Amino acid sequence: MPFRDAGTFEVTLEEDDAPVGRKRPPRLFTLKVKKVGVIRIEELLRFLDARGPCTKSCLTVIMALDILIRHRPSTLYSTVGRSFFTPQGAQLLYGGAEVWQGYYQSARPTKGRMMINIDLSATAFYEAGPLVQMVTKILGRRSPDDLRRGFSERDRQKVEKTIKGLKIRDNHRTGQKRRFKIERLTPTPASNTQFDRGDGSNIDVATYFSQQYNKRLNHAHLPCVIVRRNVYLPMEVCDVIAGQRHIRKLNERQTADMIKFTCQQPQQRANKIRQGLEILNYRNNEYLQQFGMRISNEMAVVNARVLPTPLLQYHPSSREASFKPNFGQWNLRDKKVATGATLGSWSVLVFLSENELQPRTIQGFVRELVNTCQDTGMNIPNRNPPILYANPIGNIEEHLKQAWLKAGNTAKAQPQLILCVLPNTGVPLYAEIKRVCDTVIGVASQCVQSKHTTQPKKQYCANVCLKMNVKLGGMNSFLNPSQIPFITDKPTILMGADVTHPSPGDSERPSIAALCASMDAKASRYAASIRVQSGRTEIIVDLANMVKELLKTFYQTCGRKPERVLFYRDGVSEGQFSQVLESEINAVRAACQALDVTYKPHITFVVVQKRHHTRFFPIDNRDADRTGNCLPGTVVETDITHPFEFDFYLQSHAGLQGTSRPTHYHVLFDENGFNADMLQTLSYNLCYLYARCTRSVSLVPPVYYAHLVCSRAKFHSRSGAWSDSESSEESAVAAATFGVVKQELQRVMYFM
Repeated sequence: MPFRDAGTFEVTLEEDDAPVGRKRPPRLFTLKVKKVGVIRIEELLRFLDARGPCTKSCLTVIMALDILIRHRPSTLYSTVGRSFFTPQGAQLLYGGAEVWQGYYQSARPTKGRMMINIDLSATAFYEAGPLVQMVTKILGRRSPDDLRRGFSERDRQKVEKTIKGLKIRDNHRTGQKRRFKIERLTPTPASNTQFDRGDGSNIDVATYFSQQYNKRLNHAHLPCVIVRRNVYLPMEVCDVIAGQRHIRKLNERQTADMIKFTCQQPQQRANKIRQGLEILNYRNNEYLQQFGMRISNEMAVVNARVLPTPLLQYHPSSREASFKPNFGQWNLRDKKVATGATLGSWSVLVFLSENELQPRTIQGFVRELVNTCQDTGMNIPNRNPPILYANPIGNIEEHLKQAWLKAGNTAKAQPQLILCVLPNTGVPLYAEIKRVCDTVIGVASQCVQSKHTTQPKKQYCANVCLKMNVKLGGMNSFLNPSQIPFITDKPTILMGADVTHPSPGDSERPSIAALCASMDAKASRYAASIRVQSGRTEIIVDLANMVKELLKTFYQTCGRKPERVLFYRDGVSEGQFSQVLESEINAVRAACQALDVTYKPHITFVVVQKRHHTRFFPIDNRDADRTGNCLPGTVVETDITHPFEFDFYLQSHAGLQGTSRPTHYHVLFDENGFNADMLQTLSYNLCYLYARCTRSVSLVPPVYYAHLVCSRAKFHSRSGAWSDSESSEESAVAAATFGVVKQELQRVMYFM
């Protein structure tokens, strides 16, 4: 630099694009530029060649490379994190939003070289244009004329919640359009909203616009937008500014539209990524040229291998007792579950009126369900459970208690299950059923949709049966012990941990941590432990006690202490590896010590990541399944993995739709001496043991179950802390009122 190590400059800047009223006159700034360090590329090269650790300098170099590759796109496009988005080909979502196609890029260290990870991404933006148009869509009306009937208070709140903080321009004056930010809505329509003219007299907004701008309002019946204290704008003079990201949680319908937009077959996705390379145009990027940086325009070709399919076992009396699934999927034909539960005391609770769903329809469904369960190896001595009807908006807790009593009295035995028939897929009713059954009564519950009961399908009943069997303590299938020697040689416990956080922008709700652990030598049965902790904490605060609980349960179930612990941890980003490793390994150790000072099982700690942008595309169609994805069991352990640590990508499931996402397993700590092949094979084989379906899944079951437990625990709050509409005071209370899962359910897989 001409000024050597430091220089001082004075610049005058005026604010551009600031909302009106916030705009300040141009100001003089003093700018100091000084040298703070040197980026040492050689440290990065040492790290890439596995000759040195990942130092602070390495991270600085990687950050600098990230800034370099991002600089040009960020000046041209809307950027969010490491992705940038273009409005070309945007697609409308329900309710005034639209989804934009974007490209993600990040610099990644791999063995011997730096690479760039590029992938498609998509995010929601607010649709630009007249605000009245957006409000029409938010309320699900056909045209602005439908708003003439006026606004109910509920409509007003819904609109206000959605558009608060939105940037708009006014359009009623000639000359420069001013920018504003919406603060809230007036409680009264424009024709009734009065303000002081400044001379002591009052006037309503509609009359003012008519007199001042000679503009007769078409929508004087709609509330005004408040853009700052005592400044009211009628909705129709406001236009939404383009390129604003939709940061609120999408509703169900918007999410479904979004999935349709982002779901692309592998070939299609690969082609779009290639188009992204043209938009990125690395070759002609002058900033990269100045740094002498060159980037290949070709996707990396990496070596992969496909692991052998494990041998799956069902009950010995099945016609097909042991077999190898094809392409990661199979069905229950000619098979009986490994251990069938007995269901003697149960009842059916229908949340519809008798006119909507007649008793004989329900009886027909129960008959089909019982037959399927019997065929699949469950034992159901009581084929005619009592059927009760309930009001879905009545006192759910009372209805469930009645159903529980009726089940017990009819069978003269402790009730085991309440089968609930629901009118729709709405969350509130489902959540309340789960809260009451899990934390108040302590009985397993199985919900089914009423639409499936009218003409019950065998396949549907079989899926319900799989869930019922494990909820009652049964076991669906297991692997031949030779396929999982690590678990069968010595007493071994598998653990899966996950933490889920409240949705963005929700500062009140707590985070939920869940730990699931296997309870037998077949790694098919699991027990769970839950803790509620302060929002957004990634470390599991009370892990030591959770581990202690589950080690005790393992000991009570098997009569032996586990000699090995294989701990799969989900939801940790790379930046948190060392922090999580240190605190959570110590917690596991402390739990063992607390049970017995001399108890020191060997621990392996593996981080499991699904949220990444690595995708695999088979080069040859012979190596693809019918959706065009890589075959289940595909492992990549070279070329794109960490320069020297133990990590691999495993795609363990068969593609259903779109492009499959491999799971990244990263071993942070290992006292069990795993070699790559052992851990990859074990992790892949476990993916065939997920009890809810007859397919191999994309994630090892202990972690998958921990996810399910977290999702379920959300519903255990008294005040319905899962609904999107409650105020922050309510959710603060909710944190204090999470119910505890009843003792009798804690050892079975109630969360299935």
